[in-house]
Amino acid sequence: QVQPVESGGGLVQAGASLRLSCAASGDTFSLYSAGWFRQAPGKEREFVAAISRSSVATQYADSLKGRFTISRDNAKNTVYLQMDSLKVEDTAVYYCAVAQRVTLSTNAANYRYWGQGTQVTVSS
Repeated sequence: QVQPVESGGGLVQAGASLRLSCAASGDTFSLYSAGWFRQAPGKEREFVAAISRSSVATQYADSLKGRFTISRDNAKNTVYLQMDSLKVEDTAVYYCAVAQRVTLSTNAANYRYWGQGTQVTVSS
């Protein structure tokens, strides 16, 4: 079992950068692929980015390619989401999740363990 805990959210102006962290405790973190999802008010949760166990493969939502970067440090049991050139529409609660049986997935149903989320608010 793995328990992810997100941090790094906050209030920033449009155009700024922010880095989210997801620290995982419990089982061996390197056995799990990881992903970031987000949910804006009144909208469904959507896929943001995913990374494989050894960082060999990554995947992004098409609309976020070039602005967001996912990475991980298995020695620190941590996954990161670097967000650049933030836009007002990036405002959402960002969730970290881990999956054991898939290499990469955009489907939230494939992720077994979820963090509580961290709020990111981008002002104009």
